[in-house]
Amino acid sequence: MNEISLLSAFIMGLVGSGHCLVMCGGVASSLQLVAHSLKSWLVSALYNLGRASSYMVAGALVATLGSTFAKQNTTFALSLKFLSGVFMLLVGIYVMRLASSLKWLESLAKTVIWQHLVKLNKHLLPVKSYPRVFVYGMLWGWLPCGLVYSALTWTLQASSSLHGAMIMLCFALGTLPAMLVVGQSAQQLNRFLNHNLVRLAFGSIFIWYGIYLLIIATDRLVH
Repeated sequence: MNEISLLSAFIMGLVGSGHCLVMCGGVASSLQLVAHSLKSWLVSALYNLGRASSYMVAGALVATLGSTFAKQNTTFALSLKFLSGVFMLLVGIYVMRLASSLKWLESLAKTVIWQHLVKLNKHLLPVKSYPRVFVYGMLWGWLPCGLVYSALTWTLQASSSLHGAMIMLCFALGTLPAMLVVGQSAQQLNRFLNHNLVRLAFGSIFIWYGIYLLIIATDRLVH
């Protein structure tokens, strides 16, 4: 189960990297322009490292919370597995572009989390040093993205805080190709990931895995 979770998180990050380019790509590009006195490749690396670090911290915290309650209540543990299955289905629908199934999650995250964290932005600008680039990346790692928060729901059923952090690390690694490549290469990768057959193939993986989790959770709940 752990291996499937890590692979699914990586695939989600890879398929959703086109979405990442829209939401985070502009921030990363403008950061390189503002931090003109710094090496652009190092700015990009530190920004994405900071973003991945935030994902891992969030994954570890959510996994710790989920495992703590799950150990005390079997029904709660099965409910988390059921929730993960539901979000797998939502991600599959989102990836296949059959519906905007994660928009509500982005709106919720914006209201509950992002509108408060974004205020810290003023303390980091202008970005004139490498440590600030890293911290800036950590801040923008909390940007309300439906795919990120969907991956976080999977960490609720992680076996440990480390497993939760690893799930989010794999998600971050999946987003890296699109975030690091530039120019024509980025356009070609984006076209490939947005091809109908590719989206249908990857979306099907999430839907089938979601159904698998729902069957397991329902069977154990009934018996």
